[in-house]
Amino acid sequence: MKNRLEVIRKQRGIKQEELAEALEVSRQTICSLEKGRYNPSIILAFKLAKYFKISIEEIFVYEEDGEGEKSR
Repeated sequence: MKNRLEVIRKQRGIKQEELAEALEVSRQTICSLEKGRYNPSIILAFKLAKYFKISIEEIFVYEEDGEGEKSR
C-alpha cells in the first residue's frame, strides 16, 4: 500500500518525532510507514487521518497487484 504520509507531514512542517508522540507510536513506526515497509492498523490509519483532519484515502492508496484500482 502506498501512502502520502511523508509529503503531508513535511507540507505541514511536522517532524517525525512530533507526529509519533501525538499518535503514541515510535518514530521508527512513522519512518517505516513513510518508507512503505509497514502497513498501519486500521486504528492507526484513523488516528493519522484525524490528526491531519483529512480522509484516510488522502493518505493511503490501495493498489491491487501494483496497478492501482482497475475499472470493472
